[in-house]
Amino acid sequence: MTESASPRISHPRITVLGVQPADPPFRIVEIDGDVVGEARSFTDVLTAAAAYGIPVHDADDPEVVRWVGGDKLTWYPR
Repeated sequence: MTESASPRISHPRITVLGVQPADPPFRIVEIDGDVVGEARSFTDVLTAAAAYGIPVHDADDPEVVRWVGGDKLTWYPR
């Protein structure tokens, strides 16, 4: 199989895991595979990215952020 025929596998630096049912709910944020903290809002994700020098111009781009169990608007358990 040639490289152009193989599927592209994305490895974004930022991963936001699913919502944890707490009061208030939160999502765990990983950067470069390390847990860096909890996010209770989209702004918290952007703040964590900025702290690590990662510009986020498009949070919907899977090359930039991997959202697990929802998207940037999912902050409460389903």
